[in-house]
Amino acid sequence: MTGGVSTAPPEMSHPVRRIGRREFDFRRQVAIMAIVNRTPNSFHDQGRTFALERAVEAASRAVEQGADWVDIGGFAFSAAQAEIGVEEEIDRVVPVISEVRRVTDAVISVDTHRAAVAEAAIAAGADVLNDTNGLREPGIAEVAARTGVTVVVTHSLGGPGRRVFRPDYADIVTDVTAYLRERVEAALAAGIAPDRIVIDPGHDLNKNTYHSLELMRRLDEVAAVGYPLLVALSNKDFIGESIGRPQGERTEGTIAANVMAILRGARIVRVHDVPATVASVRMTEAMLGWRPPAAPHHNLA
Repeated sequence: MTGGVSTAPPEMSHPVRRIGRREFDFRRQVAIMAIVNRTPNSFHDQGRTFALERAVEAASRAVEQGADWVDIGGFAFSAAQAEIGVEEEIDRVVPVISEVRRVTDAVISVDTHRAAVAEAAIAAGADVLNDTNGLREPGIAEVAARTGVTVVVTHSLGGPGRRVFRPDYADIVTDVTAYLRERVEAALAAGIAPDRIVIDPGHDLNKNTYHSLELMRRLDEVAAVGYPLLVALSNKDFIGESIGRPQGERTEGTIAANVMAILRGARIVRVHDVPATVASVRMTEAMLGWRPPAAPHHNLA
């Protein structure tokens, strides 16, 4: 039912998946992906985890706090950044991935759109390629197919580092879902297995607040593409503009958005605040009957 709330899982390819060293049942489970940016200009943390030791500490802490997954990136999506070369991006992400892989069995993804970076990151231990460019870089789909990693196929018009002025859509949801279907077909044609594909509509990536809100209202139509749905909503501008809050004051808005996304079919949430997300997501799963209470008290008096 379009626009409605249903506890029934969306129809998806291979809902039970082994990603890296962990298994997920996306019929009854939501994975929590923690964000670790090795960039000096990420929109939320503004470089707080740019130093190598800070990045490794942040990743380890996120897993201790309950994250299932750590997403490590060295190239911001925003066009407001200095261009960096492939080798510099590799130097940013590979040492973090290597160290985090050594100390945890959590899923590790690399947030990159470049084939050479993906290759190096996977060799260092990354389980997932999270590509905000939708596998459009020459050779990157082939790297994913050859190595057997999971891929996150994301919608964006311009891709990382490219400015798009006044993005326009005939219908944001129809356009995004058509793009995702086309890029999924390209992934399959490149040899990526269907049980290795995840989709992301790319909230706020070359989209204004009205676009992102419409995606939220009709997210079940995106989930109907048929693959596990990831949403990256955490602290984004559409949340800040909706509730009139600056960066650093969007936790409640982020929680509300993630809960609504889960009810609309999202099964992976990409976040900055792991403890608040763990509590809100686990409560959502309990209310939906997907998990028992963690510490039930049976008062028989």
